[in-house]
Amino acid sequence: MGLKSLLAKPYAKYIVKKNEKWIKEPVKTQQKTFRKLISAAEQTKFGKDHHFENITSYEDFKKNVPIKTYEDIKEYIEKIINGEYNVLWKGRPIYFAKTSGTTSGAKYIPISKESMPYHIKAAKHALLHYIYDSGKSDFLDGKMIFLQGSPILQEVGGIKTGRLSGIVAHFVPSYLQKNRMPSWEANIIQDWDTKVNRIVEETLEEDMRLISGIPSWVQTYFEKLVKETEKTVGEIFPNYNLFVYGGLNFAPYRNKFKELIGRQVDSIELYPASEGFFAYQDQQDRDDMLLLVDSGIFYEFVPAEEIFNENPTRLSLADVKTNVNYALILNTNAGLWAYNIGDTIMFTSTNPYRIKVTGRIKHFISAFGEHVIAKEVETAIKEALEQTGASISEFTVAPQITPKEGLPYHEWLIEFENMPEDLDAFAQNIENSMLAQNPYYKDLIDGKVLRALKITPIKKGGFDTYMYSIGKLGGQNKLPRLSDNRKIADALYKFNLIDK
Repeated sequence: MGLKSLLAKPYAKYIVKKNEKWIKEPVKTQQKTFRKLISAAEQTKFGKDHHFENITSYEDFKKNVPIKTYEDIKEYIEKIINGEYNVLWKGRPIYFAKTSGTTSGAKYIPISKESMPYHIKAAKHALLHYIYDSGKSDFLDGKMIFLQGSPILQEVGGIKTGRLSGIVAHFVPSYLQKNRMPSWEANIIQDWDTKVNRIVEETLEEDMRLISGIPSWVQTYFEKLVKETEKTVGEIFPNYNLFVYGGLNFAPYRNKFKELIGRQVDSIELYPASEGFFAYQDQQDRDDMLLLVDSGIFYEFVPAEEIFNENPTRLSLADVKTNVNYALILNTNAGLWAYNIGDTIMFTSTNPYRIKVTGRIKHFISAFGEHVIAKEVETAIKEALEQTGASISEFTVAPQITPKEGLPYHEWLIEFENMPEDLDAFAQNIENSMLAQNPYYKDLIDGKVLRALKITPIKKGGFDTYMYSIGKLGGQNKLPRLSDNRKIADALYKFNLIDK
């Protein structure tokens, strides 16, 4: 055992015990955060426009500050870009995290000198909780890889701007720099395929122990390693035993990872975003994440079915319930106020507060009132994979409203790595899970409004071809698990990517 791994264990114990204070007093911690945020932003342009000086309670805040989208705060962002100070938060942001917008083009999410440390602290504490919970720290003695966006930053309005993962790359602690991979030269390569090939070259002979990234990116890296060497990842890296991920549900990839690695490895789920770092998995025997209530963010929650209402119900942490799908609303120490991030979450526990990410508000199917969400389709395919031993690379689901014959149905477009022996039985496994999870879907099937789902296999590499065609292969880009339209499905047919 090396010095780093030896020292990490007592430090991990210290941090976990320190965090127990806010874990055990979550509502009190959130109330304290709320007061700090309002006080700090009272003299900002946004604070004056929304009468922060009169806000003394959460009820006051809800009356003064309606829920916002990026389009609603765009005028404030433009003021910051034009050089103004004290607009959404004190001073000016130190970074803009650039993300892809749906109606606004590029979105520029402010990161302040107060919020940036929480991004770094949360990632570090996730690893320390893992060390404390598992007793394993040997990964600190080997190499670690972080598959991420380019760390080269541009400037917008005099503010350094880039993808969040590229910004965070500048904050890797000095004691991990020697362990860190890939090289700067590899990290700045823009073309995703070229970048992964270079990373394969750099890491083949290294003692890789921790690998981090979005599951779909890491799967591509693993596949290239296996193809290059004709060995499993576990044979190439005998000491590799920890996968850290966020951005996508890992469950549909788990079987394929086990096959590529040759064994099961530990994993840690994170919930970071440009707007903040919200949660991480703190226990290996659970599949949910600890909500970070002491991270400079005051959270609000709206029942997902109400998010598009004119006056939706808005709840603080004290009033949430388990097993309810909520839209996540943020108030942050970077100046986002009543901000609808677009994600939906569900509480699995309120003592302490633990969550699962259930999907995106805009990613759902309800062509007939079925209200199908990402969590349901991901659970269904996970169960089908476990029951059949099949594995997949990627999938998406879309409604087929006007079939050439018969009733409408949900079309599951799946790129298989290993096809199930009986595709009809595989489809029935998925169907059974959907019927069990979603009563609306079951009613439509029973009432013969919909017929049973249909699986359409996609050619190997088909989803990569589609993502490349829209300029979103690699990077921080993720394929939606489901859509309320056939834009993706029709493109797959158009580009002849159906595996007939």
